[in-house]
Amino acid sequence: MPYPTAVADDLSSLRKRFTLLSDLDQVGGLLGWDEQTNLPASASESRGRQSAALEAVMHEKLTDREVGEWLARLEDADLEPADATLVRLCRRRYDRAVKLPGDLVEELATQRSKGQEAWLRARRQNDYAIFEPFLRRMFELARQQAELLGYDEHPYDALHDDYEPGSSARRVGELFDRLRPELVRLAREVAGDDEQDAVLYRHFDIEQQKEFVRAEAARFGFDFERGRLDPSVHPFAEGIDPSDVRVTTRFRSDFLSSALFATLHETGHALYEQGLDPELARSPLGKAVSLGIHESQSRLWENLVARSLPYWRGAYPRLQPLFPALEGVSLEEFYRAVNCVKPSLIRVEADEVTYNLHVIARFELELAMLEGDLATADLPEAWNAKYRELLGIEPPDDLLGCLQDVHWSVGLIGYFPTYTLGNVMSVQIFEAARRSIPDLFDRIEAGDHVPLREWLKVNIHRQGSRYEPDELLERVTGTRLDAAPYLAYLQNKFEDLRQPVGRA
Repeated sequence: MPYPTAVADDLSSLRKRFTLLSDLDQVGGLLGWDEQTNLPASASESRGRQSAALEAVMHEKLTDREVGEWLARLEDADLEPADATLVRLCRRRYDRAVKLPGDLVEELATQRSKGQEAWLRARRQNDYAIFEPFLRRMFELARQQAELLGYDEHPYDALHDDYEPGSSARRVGELFDRLRPELVRLAREVAGDDEQDAVLYRHFDIEQQKEFVRAEAARFGFDFERGRLDPSVHPFAEGIDPSDVRVTTRFRSDFLSSALFATLHETGHALYEQGLDPELARSPLGKAVSLGIHESQSRLWENLVARSLPYWRGAYPRLQPLFPALEGVSLEEFYRAVNCVKPSLIRVEADEVTYNLHVIARFELELAMLEGDLATADLPEAWNAKYRELLGIEPPDDLLGCLQDVHWSVGLIGYFPTYTLGNVMSVQIFEAARRSIPDLFDRIEAGDHVPLREWLKVNIHRQGSRYEPDELLERVTGTRLDAAPYLAYLQNKFEDLRQPVGRA
């Protein structure tokens, strides 16, 4: 039955406003992608002004008094479920926005550009002192944000909720307390020796690497007619629209795994973005529901697929002929190499067992900086101490230590836990997919990724933000977030890797 005229008008106005905001947000995404791939070093100040101007316009359009009035009236109306969900999503974004003054929003945008440029300079010169004042200011702004947004238990909750709705510092802490001792124990039990992955540290022609990773991304289902792959300092994926998804990676001629797994990881993100419902692309309903769910997709394709034995049975005959360095290296040697467990300094290149220890370190450090218990000037020393504690190693310099991630430079405080949330979710989701696709590993070995990709598209991607993250996970897997399947997966996989490689 049609809505009354007043309700229909309010709903139309709300949709038009959030369609406009979506278009402006896409412009912001393009500016951000360009900043990390093509921007001249001297242009960071002008990019900061551009970003600040865009953020100011978006904030003004979002916090317009009329938006609040439309929402209030629509919340009292009898709406269809999809429209009621749209109103709920718009209300969430509106309520957060009206708590932040426009000048703070503009400063945050300006500081993100300044911070990223300073981070890049600090990396080039391997000098944390260049970046430290910008990091200090970013955490000052984060504290202001948290206080203005409000929270029940901890200021971190106000920031983290922007990336993972419904989550909190307490929930993350409890998950990490569950994972930490098991991961430390398992890392010691299954650690490989220095020779296990030596075959990956030879010379690998970068052009040949580009050819292989591009072909594998396409095999996974990345549509290059609706996306592109470029180099950057830090790999990332930017979903402008389902018709325009940008992926970046980085190449090392002396380490094959770097570009290989970074690209397939970001391809997982890209498949989510390209799999979103194009009919809802400019609506809050058509957005990815959370970064934890998003990360579950990238880690699923990177680890559950691309680090599996069935995948390499099919892919290694395509890879080996491209590189003389792999001549005489058996499938078993290569499979063990790409799954070698040993402490390492770089998060994005870490093995599956130790990866989450990198995330735990960042969570605990950013929590301490947000609380004021750790001064940003003392971060390098605290970072090194945390790595000694969790991984038993210490970075030789800040480039391999606290300067390795882009996140804090652009204000992504509260973001890091989503990586581990995604890891845990990825196993629950993959197990659900295997129940629906009994011959899944046979398909993966044959290079046929269509069944898995389409299952994920139907069950995850096309759902957009119709459900809260916890609800979506439960609908797909039958359970809420549960660390047990993830820990069992790691235990079984790396115990099996001690044995001769079979057909499993």
